Amino acid sequence: MASPRSTAAYLLVLSVVVGVAAGQLSSNFYSSSCPNALSTIKSAVDAAVAKEARMGASLVRVHFHDCFVNGCDASVLLDDTSNFTGEKTAGPNANSLRGFDVIDTIKSNLESVCPGVVSCADILAVAARDSVVALGGPSWTVQLGRRDSTTASLSAANSNIPAPTSSLSTLISSFSGKGLSTQDMVALSGAHTIGQARCTTFRTRLYNENNINSSFATSLKSNCPSSGGDNNISPLDTQTPTTFDNDYYNNLLVQKGLLHSDQQLFNGGSTDSQVTTYSNNPSTFSSDFASAMIKMGNISPLTGSSGQIRNNCRKVN
Repeated sequence: MASPRSTAAYLLVLSVVVGVAAGQLSSNFYSSSCPNALSTIKSAVDAAVAKEARMGASLVRVHFHDCFVNGCDASVLLDDTSNFTGEKTAGPNANSLRGFDVIDTIKSNLESVCPGVVSCADILAVAARDSVVALGGPSWTVQLGRRDSTTASLSAANSNIPAPTSSLSTLISSFSGKGLSTQDMVALSGAHTIGQARCTTFRTRLYNENNINSSFATSLKSNCPSSGGDNNISPLDTQTPTTFDNDYYNNLLVQKGLLHSDQQLFNGGSTDSQVTTYSNNPSTFSSDFASAMIKMGNISPLTGSSGQIRNNCRKVN
């Protein structure tokens, strides 16, 4: 008869095998293979955000744009090759996504500590969490064990990432298609409490929509003229643009959402009450945001023997 200890060990191994087979991630994935993985990522993120606070928002956004295109597999990091066109030139990404050099630095540091162990997809997930924390937001336990894709999809990047012109119904269906609820969508939109947006993404709202605070609109027009200045940037949250808080929702209540898609969350529709809740209860927002980030990070990961661990996040091994 097997001893209790050997039975427990067998069950542990079985659960790990079954978990990997089912595509499940775990919080302690690198505990033995690269025990310094998380601290290595955190130190690089902290340094990058200290140098430029906006970088925190950029790293969160790269993770989001990765997960919404065929899952959280670091496909967004791949440069174009003769075999495929990557996702960096897609409409939502071109001249817009940034932070790739920070990811390169993190990957290089990890390759020095434990070569070939930590995936680029996991780096993105952890860097997003560490960025939020660095800017004063909530923390959460990142699930790990993703592997990296060996290809990318320009067409999926062009069609799967919600546009700043999206209606509420489009936003709800877009997130629903990724297994995320309307509550998740409204919570994740709160990431717009940090970061900047280009004039080209909100010009139409600025000059053509009525559900926008007039003084707010006037203050934006000098930096975003009706023509030209496409790449001039304005903060998504004018109150505290480099602090992760609930001011994004406070802004929506007074029609100071920068993007059309932002103000859609508080415009007489089904999500008004949730925006009000987050405005009144920052702790509820923080908790829901953390939960939604974990769910988003679980979108179709490559696990087990699928994909690979890229040595360089920009190219397939």
